Amino acid sequence: FLPGSPLMTMSGVINHLRWVEYYWFQVILLGEEDLAPMTDEDPDREMRIAVDFPLTQLLDEYAEQSARYRELAAGYDLDTKARGTIRNGLHVDLRWILHHLIEETARHNGHLDILRELLDGTTGP
Repeated sequence: FLPGSPLMTMSGVINHLRWVEYYWFQVILLGEEDLAPMTDEDPDREMRIAVDFPLTQLLDEYAEQSARYRELAAGYDLDTKARGTIRNGLHVDLRWILHHLIEETARHNGHLDILRELLDGTTGP
């Protein structure tokens, strides 16, 4: 028996990934204001509000956003320093950000794989 979490939904994980990419590109790399739905009081809000949107909409928006960020990243050198800082005050470079996003996406891809198997018994190749 696996205990469930109201936050562990397909929509929640996809919406989380959308906002994670937003944060690392818009806020950290470009130094823009953080407009993400998460707050100190509700750090998982992006996962909670995801159920208010059709999964197909979230998937389409995530795909469109990811395409924009791939194009954005292609316009920068990997050694470009981010304008924003990470928690310890460091200015990471684009290479670090992309590596971190690969790790984050892979981790949550595993979560999605588990959810799919729990839902319909299908496993990956």
